[in-house]
Amino acid sequence: MTAAALPIHDYALLDDAECEARIAAAKAKLGKRCIILGHHYQRDEVFKHADIFGDSLKLSREAAQSEAEFIVFCGVHFMAEVADILSRPEQIAILPDMAAGCSMADMANKIKVQQCWDELAKIIDVENSVTPVTYINSAADLKAFCGQHGGIVCTSSNAEKILNWSFARREKVLFFPDQHLGRNTGYRMGIPLEQMVTWDFNKPQGGLTEQQIREAKIILWKGHCSVHQAFQPEQIDNFKAKHPETIVISHPEACFEVCEKSDFIGSTEMILKIVREAEANTRWLVATELNLVNRLAQECKAQGKSVHFMAPTLSMCSTMFRTDPQHLCWVLENLAAGHVVNQVAVPAEQAASAKQALDNMLLAS
Repeated sequence: MTAAALPIHDYALLDDAECEARIAAAKAKLGKRCIILGHHYQRDEVFKHADIFGDSLKLSREAAQSEAEFIVFCGVHFMAEVADILSRPEQIAILPDMAAGCSMADMANKIKVQQCWDELAKIIDVENSVTPVTYINSAADLKAFCGQHGGIVCTSSNAEKILNWSFARREKVLFFPDQHLGRNTGYRMGIPLEQMVTWDFNKPQGGLTEQQIREAKIILWKGHCSVHQAFQPEQIDNFKAKHPETIVISHPEACFEVCEKSDFIGSTEMILKIVREAEANTRWLVATELNLVNRLAQECKAQGKSVHFMAPTLSMCSTMFRTDPQHLCWVLENLAAGHVVNQVAVPAEQAASAKQALDNMLLAS
């Protein structure tokens, strides 16, 4: 056993082939003590080393049920936080690169959300009339905020159930950080667009009038995913002009106009399911992250399905891309040598409140 943790700079210049061999060796040494989670948006060079893959909540729940001592999450920071919150006390959550964050999650922080809550309280009885709902793509302290105020967490697959749960308790919802998921879900539930207002956290009172706030059913945070922001309705029009038989499927993080032109709207897991189970020799235009679409396209070739990425330019999760084979190798070899690096540990009090919001979600969905 080495006296100190192996430094990351020793790994920076390793080529991917050497990393692959060393990752395999470290995995073999660790055995069932370690489980590697691969999110659908992860780059191929890392994704192939995952023991299980899927969306963030599915991965965290499966890891918590495993016998692994170490949970290495090849995703972004909020995902490793969820893994830590849901895992058993003896399990350790690790993020290969701590710089792997989420631009959407960063658009709503505790200070800004608390300020919004306080400003709303000057106009309405916020504690009794508003349910705070945070998308799972958010920091642990915002999940804790929801837990402390009778709120809840949602995912892209259960957002409608969560909004129904919320409205059964209070008349309004404050939905953050992704405005598009909230708007697309609310609209499909029959809520008029004019009853879904956008809170601009850079403006006093969110840039809204008191009347807009009083009449709103959903107050949407002005946040978005940079990947899904790349998809535009004219891309659908242009593609279908050449291939009118195309079936369009979009993630609900895409803007309202894109989702309105889509034949299907669904989470990453739903997109994979629908396209995989579709008839052979069909053509699909997909609005979600590039790595997922490329893998799906390759997988479906044998069935004669053509799967196309909607945006004409590359659009991948650049923060998740920070997790590379070199960082994964560094983490695993340190674990094999008896050192834990890049542990993600949510403070106990915050974790308890965040878990309450997550438990509400699991019960509601």
